[in-house]
Amino acid sequence: MGMGRVLAGSVSEVVMKAMALWVAMALVGCGAESLAGDGVVPARKDAIEKTDAQWKAELSAEEYRILRGKGTEPAFTGKYWQNKEAGTYHCAACGLDLFSSETKFRSGTGWPSYTQPIAVDRVAEAVDGVLGMRRTEILCNRCGGHLGHVFPDGPPPTGLRYCVNGNALDFQPKSAK
Repeated sequence: MGMGRVLAGSVSEVVMKAMALWVAMALVGCGAESLAGDGVVPARKDAIEKTDAQWKAELSAEEYRILRGKGTEPAFTGKYWQNKEAGTYHCAACGLDLFSSETKFRSGTGWPSYTQPIAVDRVAEAVDGVLGMRRTEILCNRCGGHLGHVFPDGPPPTGLRYCVNGNALDFQPKSAK
C-alpha cells in the first residue's frame, strides 16, 4: 500500500506540473512579450525608421502594442485567423508584403499560421528568451515590427509554422490587385 500511495502521489504531481506548463504555454501564446534585443533586423535599402511618437501617431493602440511593444493578441481573437480568402498579408505598420494565402494553414493555435514568408528577405528572426523559454521571434524586415514567432512543428514542405499576430497584418484580397 505504501508504494502505491507514493506512485499515485508522483503521478498526480507530474500531471499537475504538466497542466501548469500547458497553462503557461497557452498564456504565452505565439506572440508574447519578447526580450529579443533591438538591432537584430538586417538593414534593407528600403528600411523604415521612425520615432516612437511617429509610430504611436500612425498605428492603432493595438497595432502599436503588438508591432512596437512586442505584444500578443489572445488566441482566437485577432484578425485573419479564420480568413480563407486568396490574397496577400502585409505588415500593418509599413505595408511590406509578408505572407501569401497559398502558404496559410489551419494550425489550431488561434493565430494565423503560414509555412513560409513570400520571400526570405521579408521576415527577420531574433532569439526570444521570455519566461526562460528559447523561441525564435519573427519581425518585419523593413520596419522591425514584431509579428510573432516561428516554430519547427509546421506541415510540409518546410516543417515550419510562422505563428503571426493577426493584428500585426493587413490583408489584400487577390481580386483587389
